[in-house]
Amino acid sequence: MHGTDLGRVIVWMTGALLSFSAMAVAFRSLGTLLSIFELLSIRNALGLVIVVAIAAARGAIGTMIVPQRFGLHVVRNGVHFGAQYLWAWSLMLLPLATVFALEFTAPIWTALLAVPLLGERITRSRAGAILLGFVGVLIILRPGFESFRPASLIVLVAAIGFTVTSITTKMLVSRVSTYAIIFWMNALQLPIALSGSDPTFPSRLGLEHIPAVVAIGVAGLTAHYCLANAFRSGDASIVVSIDFLRIPLIAVVGWWVYQEGLDLPVFVGAAIILASVVWCLRGETLRLAPPKTFVR
Repeated sequence: MHGTDLGRVIVWMTGALLSFSAMAVAFRSLGTLLSIFELLSIRNALGLVIVVAIAAARGAIGTMIVPQRFGLHVVRNGVHFGAQYLWAWSLMLLPLATVFALEFTAPIWTALLAVPLLGERITRSRAGAILLGFVGVLIILRPGFESFRPASLIVLVAAIGFTVTSITTKMLVSRVSTYAIIFWMNALQLPIALSGSDPTFPSRLGLEHIPAVVAIGVAGLTAHYCLANAFRSGDASIVVSIDFLRIPLIAVVGWWVYQEGLDLPVFVGAAIILASVVWCLRGETLRLAPPKTFVR
């Protein structure tokens, strides 16, 4: 698919941004109680139940479970599980803003790889937004200063995996429904997660943990549902440019929930990232606008 519906991309990406942030907080809150495999088991099990229930209510079960492009599903979800494991691990070791900022080396590679793999064009506004967004990330990270920790390498490896996930998602949405993408994500990843989990881990959960458990299941589902629809509505390089807003959003969440410091470089980097998104959206709006006609 070529072309972009900017309004739909913005709506779907807003849902994705909020979902990813909620999932990070829920993972962090249960991280001292459950292993990462067990956290991912919760996410995949609840996600599978929810997507099957919704598809059944809409009569879409048949089209959802038919394995179209199954090999691509296997590649996408094998890589995504590994990247998600590393991402969840890094949440326990690093400030949330640092994790999300390092993760955003992935959108840069995604936008670049979208040219040879998906046939997309890098316009001047898209290239400028990507470069400016990367400058904002570097300002937040301050490479060489103490904010850059050895554990950050975990996120960089995860970012490579998320790059492959984004590209394969874009390849799938042209022929596979969003329900099918979400269904096979959870169906393929759940056995992997359970293989590394203690079968009795649910007994460690109490009533006070229910909100976090629900957040993992629901946010893990809505994040990818929104992201898949954003890719369906617009070019990958546009979607990832908007996705940069996750960094300032999670920085505020980390400050508010976990009292993680917010210093000047974080705000400067966030402002540059926001400027890159505005630049990209303005350029795309002008490019997609119909030519003006003059009536004499």
